[in-house]
Amino acid sequence: MKVLEGIRVLDLSIAMSGPFAAMKLADLGADVIKVEPTTGEWQRHAAAGGARGNEVNASFLSLNRNKRSLSIDLKSEEGKRLLRELVATADVFLQNYRPGVAQRLGVDYETLRTIKPDLVYVSVSGYGESGPYAERPGQDLLLQAMSGALFSAGEPGAAPSAAPYFLVDAFAAYSACEGALAALFHRLRTGQGQLVEVNMLDAIIAAQMQEITVRTVGGVHQSRSEHVHAHSYIRAPYGIYPTRDGYVALSFAEPATLAELMGDPRLADYEAERDGFAARDEISALVGENLRGGTTSHWLETLGRAGVWCGPVYDYDQLMADPQVAHNGSFVTYEHPTEGTVTTPGFPFRLAASPQTVERPAPVNGQHTRQVLSELGLAEDAIDRLAKDGVVFCASVG
Repeated sequence: MKVLEGIRVLDLSIAMSGPFAAMKLADLGADVIKVEPTTGEWQRHAAAGGARGNEVNASFLSLNRNKRSLSIDLKSEEGKRLLRELVATADVFLQNYRPGVAQRLGVDYETLRTIKPDLVYVSVSGYGESGPYAERPGQDLLLQAMSGALFSAGEPGAAPSAAPYFLVDAFAAYSACEGALAALFHRLRTGQGQLVEVNMLDAIIAAQMQEITVRTVGGVHQSRSEHVHAHSYIRAPYGIYPTRDGYVALSFAEPATLAELMGDPRLADYEAERDGFAARDEISALVGENLRGGTTSHWLETLGRAGVWCGPVYDYDQLMADPQVAHNGSFVTYEHPTEGTVTTPGFPFRLAASPQTVERPAPVNGQHTRQVLSELGLAEDAIDRLAKDGVVFCASVG
């Protein structure tokens, strides 16, 4: 039995943070119904990185496995009525609308709790439901820029460099999933539902628990380096260094150990804790000079054998070919009705007694409309009429 088997989630979210959170609940066994417009969620049609599929684009496939699709026009009165009937059967309602949209559609928490008093209602926003920035677009890069984190690495005077993945969206998704689970546990103990508010700004601030506390408690300012260094609050050497034929990542190495392994007595003059911050640029410059003289494989072997924390710097193809990744089963593969064989990142944790599996591929738009409405008690001819009137869309999937 799956952990969340018997729990129904209505996922009205778009883009990444909401769909990712809902997919995590689906992977744990919840019946997640993705409620999307009759034309489909916009991400079905937006090609991330130019990765266009036959009918469904890669970004949508990556965030919507194990869900059912109900394709419905929520601007119509009949569509709203059908959704209200569905809310009465649900345990969790998740949305990431712009402020005010939920109220206009009649799907805000205060309205829906009158239909289902014990409903867990998860609202994900960019900056919060109210306040001076509530109307701002909650986009990942904008939140990264505001988070303070971009001045913890890089060179002084150089433009800050953002993370090369949707870092803030991911943290918000994990926070939304955690909040939903906590609220479900609260309901189990008390019988009460509640509103769960998640915003991307708070999520990325909380993710920097150590870094920001070093500033607020320790009084240490962020300070970027002239030479390779990956984090302003970690002593040198720490970062991604060029080698003769590539790169190597180096972390928390003792200068005295490196002096011996690299044959450079200059490094022996530095002591890690005493000089790791004060002489950060000098240490990094010497380490970089030496690493450029050897190949990546040489340094990984030499440093690794001596117990120095180091590692390779992969692209995605190298990542997927790595033996530890293969051993862990870090990726999952399934067959999709329109896209063929689909491989995506898998599950971030394992449950021994109730393991997660891919029961359903990411749905075709409206693939489960007829099925979900039948569960509400609608007859086939009634569903046919709704489809003819454009209130719902029912896909034909072979």
